[in-house]
Amino acid sequence: MRFLKAVFVGLTLSLLVGMFFNPAQADQWNKKTTLTFSQPIEIPGKVLPAGTYVFKLLESPSDRHIVQIWNEDGTELITTILAVPNYRLAPTGETVIKFGERPGESPVALRAWFYPGDNFGQEFVYPKARAIELAEASKEIVPAETVVPTESTLSTVPLIAVTPEKKEEPITEAIQTAPVTAARELPKTASSIPLIGLLGVISIGAAFGLKLLAKQLS
Repeated sequence: MRFLKAVFVGLTLSLLVGMFFNPAQADQWNKKTTLTFSQPIEIPGKVLPAGTYVFKLLESPSDRHIVQIWNEDGTELITTILAVPNYRLAPTGETVIKFGERPGESPVALRAWFYPGDNFGQEFVYPKARAIELAEASKEIVPAETVVPTESTLSTVPLIAVTPEKKEEPITEAIQTAPVTAARELPKTASSIPLIGLLGVISIGAAFGLKLLAKQLS
């Protein structure tokens, strides 16, 4: 009898945990990545000396393309950078993609950052004047900020795409910021409430069945 009660309690707790607790690794949420550079690297707005840095997304459920760069032990925020998703940048197993060319003797400019398993890159947005130089030197389209953002306007600053010919284009037309299959997917209008209700019914049924079994065996 005690054994059956223990089984009943264990089953009920397992169902409740399955319904309301969904563990997630912090690194998968904020994409935390430690990168070591053997030479100075240009990022939007500044140059990072050679060294080790921690890259991760801003802790925000809505702004998923704002990148923070911290020092090696994560105690000092160095800068916050605006990025856009780019599904044209195919992951190749490397975290960092650099511009092959850069103006003059300047450090290599960081183009994008991939987190393992993602099918898109966080492509960094450069100030407009610098984006024009980088696009011309690298022969690549570079996303650019049309105005200097502040911390409060970082997620709303208007963006453009600069071509190697120094032309300005709408960023959604020049850069594939959404997966190709997105238009073919059905609208995600379903709610998780029916599933929770179904699990609740299952748990009640399991409890009732165990209770009947306990009576038969007693």
